[in-house]
Amino acid sequence: MANNIVDHPPGNSVAEGNHDGDFGVSMEDLKNIMELRSSEAVTMIQEKFGDVQSICRRLKTSPIEGLSGNPVDLEKRHATFGKNLIPPKKAKTFLQLVWEALQDVTLIILEVAAIISLGLSFYHPPGGDGECGVEDEGEAQAGWIEGAAILFSVIIVVLVTAFNDWSKEKQFRGLQSRIEQEQKFTVIRKGQVIQIPVAEIVVGDIAQIKYGDLLPADGILIQGNDLKIDESSLTGESDHVRKSLEKDPMLLSGTHVMEGSGRMVVSAVGLNSQTGIIFTLLGASEHDEEKKVKKSKKRKPGSLCLFSTGLFMSAMTVIILILYFVINTFLVQNLSWVAECTPIYIQYFVKFFIIGVTVLVVAVPEGLPLAVTISLAYSVKKMMKDNNLVRHLDACETMGNATAICSDKTGTLTMNRMTVVQAYIGDTHYKTVPEPEAIKPETLEMLVNSISINSAYTTKILPPEKEGGLPRHVGNKTECALLGLVLGLKRDYQPIRDEIPEEMLYKVYTFNSSRKSMSTVLKNADGGFRMYSKGASEIVLRKCSHILDAQGQPRVFKMKDRDEMVRKVIEPMACDGLRTICVAYRDFPAEAGEPNWDNENDILDNLTCIVVVGIEDPVRPEVPEAIAKCQRAGIDVRMVTGDNINTARAIATKCGILQPGEEFLCLEGKEFNQQIRNDKGEVEQERLDKVWPKLRVLARSSPTDKHTLVKGIIDSTVGETRQVVAVTGDGTNDGPALKKADVGFAMGIAGTDVAKEASDIILTDDNFTSIVKAVMWGRNVYDSISKFLQFQLTVNVVAVIVAFTGACITQDSPLKAVQMLWVNLIMDTLASLALATEPPTESLLLRRPYGRDKPLISRTMMKNILGHAVFQLIIIFTLLFAGEVLFDIDSGRNAPLHSPPSEHYTIVFNVFVMMQLFNEINARKIHGERNVFEGIYRNPIFCSVVLGTFALQIIIVQFGGKPFSCTALTIDQWLWCIFIGIGELLWGQVSLFPVKSDCVGGGGRCGGKKGLLRAAVMFPSQPLPWQLLLHMKAVSNKV
Repeated sequence: MANNIVDHPPGNSVAEGNHDGDFGVSMEDLKNIMELRSSEAVTMIQEKFGDVQSICRRLKTSPIEGLSGNPVDLEKRHATFGKNLIPPKKAKTFLQLVWEALQDVTLIILEVAAIISLGLSFYHPPGGDGECGVEDEGEAQAGWIEGAAILFSVIIVVLVTAFNDWSKEKQFRGLQSRIEQEQKFTVIRKGQVIQIPVAEIVVGDIAQIKYGDLLPADGILIQGNDLKIDESSLTGESDHVRKSLEKDPMLLSGTHVMEGSGRMVVSAVGLNSQTGIIFTLLGASEHDEEKKVKKSKKRKPGSLCLFSTGLFMSAMTVIILILYFVINTFLVQNLSWVAECTPIYIQYFVKFFIIGVTVLVVAVPEGLPLAVTISLAYSVKKMMKDNNLVRHLDACETMGNATAICSDKTGTLTMNRMTVVQAYIGDTHYKTVPEPEAIKPETLEMLVNSISINSAYTTKILPPEKEGGLPRHVGNKTECALLGLVLGLKRDYQPIRDEIPEEMLYKVYTFNSSRKSMSTVLKNADGGFRMYSKGASEIVLRKCSHILDAQGQPRVFKMKDRDEMVRKVIEPMACDGLRTICVAYRDFPAEAGEPNWDNENDILDNLTCIVVVGIEDPVRPEVPEAIAKCQRAGIDVRMVTGDNINTARAIATKCGILQPGEEFLCLEGKEFNQQIRNDKGEVEQERLDKVWPKLRVLARSSPTDKHTLVKGIIDSTVGETRQVVAVTGDGTNDGPALKKADVGFAMGIAGTDVAKEASDIILTDDNFTSIVKAVMWGRNVYDSISKFLQFQLTVNVVAVIVAFTGACITQDSPLKAVQMLWVNLIMDTLASLALATEPPTESLLLRRPYGRDKPLISRTMMKNILGHAVFQLIIIFTLLFAGEVLFDIDSGRNAPLHSPPSEHYTIVFNVFVMMQLFNEINARKIHGERNVFEGIYRNPIFCSVVLGTFALQIIIVQFGGKPFSCTALTIDQWLWCIFIGIGELLWGQVSLFPVKSDCVGGGGRCGGKKGLLRAAVMFPSQPLPWQLLLHMKAVSNKV
């Protein structure tokens, strides 16, 4: 088998430094090569350039040293070959968002009605206004003000809506930018291996690729070890493609490295890469896509249903008002229709129409999508500080309803700082790392060579950043522990690597989940081969036929010897919570000829064991408390690990996953499959349902086992509610389980690009405690929206009934159109800001999850909504029909067209707003808590909004005048309005009678990836989630 490597040119970009001339290859040449595959690409490279080495020379780069990193050189490469950026879709301008906001049906109706009202207000009949029933005190001259005020209010509404959409777009792009900044890739520059942001990669860079990478650019393979690529994202073919210099050296952006490692020279970036070309083609159909989006926005069954209900009520209001007017004017007063009065009658009809539209406006909660957006944006921003980088926004809310967490062990529950603390070498079990003098020189040399060579060369131990600190572990942590053993034995691994560089490695079998081992083959001077192996101790020992004895000589290692070693060495190590690794080797004599390297079963056999080590990975000190919080919150934590079952059980006990005296299951993957599969090898849900409820540890598990477990728990119907499952993963093969889970957490440090791509949230510190914080934020998001919904629906119910009933009885709405717009949009916008930014508290973890199938509005919330609505309606109607007596003022009922604002209706409006303000404080608690002021000072936004709304209300009442249909009130009247408003707080305490709750703390419909927020809002901007209110019907049926 040929060395999978090219010779490097004598010169390189670092040494030459000559970039004056053009590059010896054009961008078009490179694009044409990258469009070819397999032997066609190899033939093209040979015919046009000679070999890959020649391409490197033409690109003025070195396969060994890489680029110089000279800014002038990098800029020239950007200019010639492009930048590694695919430009994002152009953001909508503010004016475009304004135009979209103007498309709202209710706003269009209001605009038309206001324009008609404005136009007709300038008409005055020749005989005077009195004959037509209009006050004749100059008030008709001010008739235009109401139409103008409605138009002005519509403008404010449109601008606020457009600004909200613009803010959402900005938030979304900021999040995308943050995710992109997190993406880095390993390249070689100036001979140093460094990580740079993906956007900074240029053509000519030498990139190091390894298992789990998502390739950020097109490239040509320079050197590869057992390299297999998943190209399904580009080709649709699910089979992994083996890459080698001889057969297929072409590596494409957007594809995943499934096995192996290697180096490539970057040949195309950004829009010139294969992914970029596809993106450009997709961009051509962008206009068609926008049309589809617009069409899809029209199909909203839930919102249409609610809109229809509001439309029916508004139509009834208009019909009743018109009938009342016609009967009263032409039958009761016996007036005749006068031609000159026709425009005046039309103004009455327009007024009635505006009242009807007002009912329609208040029937739909415009503030809800804003509350959802604000809550999500606020939470996502804060979660970043808690080491949760949210990729999919609905994951915030879903995580709040998690009932099960399937967690990895290494790095998540443990510190991922591994150290060899025990070793079995030369027939002796050392409880601490032995002194080098205690080991035979031959054995020591074999051990040091095996560890130094048979590990990724990117894995290193670097000096501490600060004096007195711990050495820095870079790369695979298990390999770092073994390299640490080499250093502990007073040896150095770097000179060995310098003597045998990566290019001299003849064959590498990289670690994967099925092998659970790694092997590296070297060619000896005599034509023979030596292979070094390491991996899980019980797996590698099964393949060992010999072991080095105390004299450093191989002796036969029989099955009974292996069983004895497992019993006396490996199991005691595992019970101490240590990960056990076996290091071995095998020689292939030259006279036997070159083996068939593709026959792994024969190659990875007849090994000679050098050492078995016990690696300690301490449990993170904060993890036991975090798991205890999860258990108190009704969340089952399961450990799913590839480690030995004894090690896993010991760590699970230390973490608190396994509790003394509890009935639990600890299974290995093999036993797990035996219990859940039938005779045909098919998974049966019924069998799985008998296993998963008690399962706490799944050891020696494969990624398939993890996926099977997650799918089984999600699909299960055992228990009162269906499960909502969160999963952590770091490996490429964890992708299916992460995608299947309701919420997938990828490790930000140890995780592969593939795992991150499949995840919903990235843990930037790989710490289980961060998952608990995500649960807390998720529950807080859901509660914040519930708080706003409770407040919003109370406003809507009261406003609709007051407008409808008031209009039918008094021939006018007590709350005018402009007042309604103030209450329904502006005040609700501020309220959504106040209630959606409540910070989370630890008390959120003291209740069980809502579950997947509970209704959105809990019984407690329904009681609060209806209770406060009844209280407010009694107050409003008392003031409406007896307010003039109570306050000793003139009645505002049955006022003619264009009559001046009355104190009576101003008090009704002011009391209504005061009650909403104080009910906003009540809405802070949705689970029946009595102290509604608890933690109010921790939310300065809430305090500012309440005080700001109060100040604006004073300005509107005292100075709003005709546009707001208000007249200034006296101090006494103001104090009475505030006193009645405070009555809301007292009523809130009185109404706290016990209610049978849907679950602990109330009910909610929120579980899974099809939860509330996915339906409610997806950035940048989506239709209003009116369909959420339909869940009220389900609750009312239960109540």
